[in-house]
Amino acid sequence: MERGSGEEGGREREESCMELNSALSVSVFSVIAQDTSSGDASLEIMKIGSVLRKAKSRIWRGHRHYKLQDDCKTIAYKSSWAMNSYSTFSVGDVEAVREGHESEVFLSVADEFPPERCFTLVFRGRRGNLDLVAESAEEAQAWIQGMRTLIENFENMGESEKLDHWVSDLFLKADKNKDGRISFKEVRRLLKLMNMDMNEDHANSLFRMADKSQTGVLGGEEFVHFYKMLTQRTDVLELFQEYSSDGQTISHCDLEEFLREEQLEGDRSQEYALELIQRYEPSDTAKMNHTMSIDGFLMYLTSADGSIFNTEDQRLSQDMTQPLNHYFISSSHNTYLLENQLKGRSSVEGYIQALKRGCRCLEIDCWDGSNGEPVVYHGHTFTSKILFKDVINTVAKYAFKSSEYPVILSIENRCSVEQQKVMAQLLKDILGDMLLRTPLDGKVPSVLPSPEDLKGKILVKGKKIGGLEDADNPVTGEVSDEEDSAELRRDSLTTESMPSESKKSKRSLTKELSDLVIYCKNENFSNFEHSRINGKQYDISSFSESKARKLIKEAAVEFIQHNARQFTRVYPSGLRTDSSNYCPQDMWNVGCQMVALNFQTAGLEMDLNDGLFSQNNCCGYVLKPEVLRNSDQHFNPERPQDRKDYCPLILTIQVISGQQLPKVNNKEGSIVDPFVRVEIYGVPPDQTKQETSYIENNGLNPCWNETLVFAVHSPEIALVRFVVEDYDKATKNDFIGQYTLPFSCIQSGYRHIHLLSKDGTSICPSSLFVHINITEAS
Repeated sequence: MERGSGEEGGREREESCMELNSALSVSVFSVIAQDTSSGDASLEIMKIGSVLRKAKSRIWRGHRHYKLQDDCKTIAYKSSWAMNSYSTFSVGDVEAVREGHESEVFLSVADEFPPERCFTLVFRGRRGNLDLVAESAEEAQAWIQGMRTLIENFENMGESEKLDHWVSDLFLKADKNKDGRISFKEVRRLLKLMNMDMNEDHANSLFRMADKSQTGVLGGEEFVHFYKMLTQRTDVLELFQEYSSDGQTISHCDLEEFLREEQLEGDRSQEYALELIQRYEPSDTAKMNHTMSIDGFLMYLTSADGSIFNTEDQRLSQDMTQPLNHYFISSSHNTYLLENQLKGRSSVEGYIQALKRGCRCLEIDCWDGSNGEPVVYHGHTFTSKILFKDVINTVAKYAFKSSEYPVILSIENRCSVEQQKVMAQLLKDILGDMLLRTPLDGKVPSVLPSPEDLKGKILVKGKKIGGLEDADNPVTGEVSDEEDSAELRRDSLTTESMPSESKKSKRSLTKELSDLVIYCKNENFSNFEHSRINGKQYDISSFSESKARKLIKEAAVEFIQHNARQFTRVYPSGLRTDSSNYCPQDMWNVGCQMVALNFQTAGLEMDLNDGLFSQNNCCGYVLKPEVLRNSDQHFNPERPQDRKDYCPLILTIQVISGQQLPKVNNKEGSIVDPFVRVEIYGVPPDQTKQETSYIENNGLNPCWNETLVFAVHSPEIALVRFVVEDYDKATKNDFIGQYTLPFSCIQSGYRHIHLLSKDGTSICPSSLFVHINITEAS
């Protein structure tokens, strides 16, 4: 993109941008008045407010006054003793509403409150749920239906509408006396809130230009104008004018050229250009003339179509008819834990959250409980216990809400024979037809069935007496379990009372539980040669991260061939008492299917997991690359250049600008100094990172215009992670946001990257604007 220069060029761009921005056809404040402020009876009840009882435990509960603010985007609440001091949370922070006794708190006090008066607000990320009890069933329904309406409205918003709402939030925060107008003093305070340190004279100049009424204060529409001048996108304007024939609009032919030359849309450019004009241009006149204004162009660039993630890859686009072991499977470790594995809380909420994130392999650690009831917890520690039957009931309800493909229950069985029988019966009674009890068609397959074959089915992974080929299993038997003993030895590090264990523990297994293990049989691993000769396609070898790394270092090629034939599950080291995670990429590089992570722990490792499984409709299954499925290729991750079809690519990223980056320090006057780091994860030769310089005191609209270049040797395996941090000379840089996606899903051209929080949730409207170019290495 050719850059203008000189004072005159800069003034022309500013005037042009101001003129074009002022032509915005949809007002922020008219958007606020739409939809959510309609006469919906539930919303009117919420606006009046209700005294709801917050249930926190069997012992603690208190009354609070909750009410929906007039903006229909914020819930205010205060305790009965808090006078007029209200706290708030955004409707956008709420992910779902559950009716009745749908939480552990309500299950523990089920005899005290009728289910028709109870509901739970589920927040995004790792924030705890809010359990509320209304005075009547009618009042509860008003809040349930009202919240669902608000959530649906929020989720149906486009990026432009979300930005409009963000701007309106800013105005409401700045308007301290709530008179619908803000002074320049309030604007200066607002600039700090908006993460920008601006020259006061320049800010005052923009303020006076926006003050059309010349009253010394800005009304709602005037504030929108001020905001548009403040955040003018000169980067987008320059691009727009480069392709615009008249500097005011982009014709259908101009847009087609842009899509073909810059976005590399190829043959579909002509019809796609017309489609984008109809989809994003706000002016009906422009639509009729098949032209696009700067507003429509910006709306396109910030939309899903203008995202770095190819929308085709976000759909269910992969072949789902391959054998089950040909897929990476989203897998969770210690799924029941919400915190650390020493003293953390066990909860069915862990299973709900994992399933909602597309997880398809859940871990259930089962121990003998009182009254003959098996329990789930991290044995020989101080973690709390939950009932096995509550876990299975939760799985039955949520297994297929986010994905229709099979769920695997990794049963870590520490129970007595008596309670194993209880477990088996509970699995059959609660899961019913969802539970896979026999091989498909009653036959032992030569290859595993596919995810498509197993849609809607729940599989049990565990020890099995004999194999699928054995028609008559004994009633009971002893099984050797290396993984169990490794886990038990690990537990001995955390408790003084742990009895000593032999290298391989022996435990009795009931026929009832054994019979439920069909395609996922735990099998002790000796070596790759033994597995090649004796292994069955339904065998699963489980390795700790340290054992897996050792095998990768010593025999990566054999490991890949092993995983082309059967399953591997990798789990975190027992020394990770804080429930931290290992880097999963090393395990994916050799085709390990079930790379189990602590989903409750945010960070780089979960970013990579979310990034890998963000493709293919987030269904929890990703087809492994051909080199990891075909054992004849002898692929070595350390030497990708030895491949017959070796074709490295050059990834060139121009980091242009950032938009509305969040504050990381709530201290008054604190403003971020952002920089961008791009990280490549893949085979060892591809592991690298580069970063831009930092921009001082500007989180609102920083501009870098810096280019980063990467050579990628195995692009089908690589992940790309964009990280924004706040530079600090004296201390560790603060995390601002990130976005991770598979290299294969990247769209070329001018793209926006919509940043995510540390929890993996959206922090709209924060984004990066980049230009992507991918070429073959010469």
